Amino acid sequence: MAKPNYAFEKRQRDLAKKQKQEEKRRQKLADKAAAEGGGQELAEETPGEALPGPGPGGGAVISPDEASKPES
Repeated sequence: MAKPNYAFEKRQRDLAKKQKQEEKRRQKLADKAAAEGGGQELAEETPGEALPGPGPGGGAVISPDEASKPES
């Protein structure tokens, strides 16, 4: 009979707990931003925005500040 791998099970529980905490944190930030009426939370959560174009990743990654600037 195989021996239980308790370390693996513990690691999986810890990862699930961290993921759940991160989801709760993001939800709280979204609720707070919605209550304030601002969309800044979304810009803080996403460090870059992918644009369609040439390249292996499907586009270039730009900062949120550059994404909000009008194109010339």
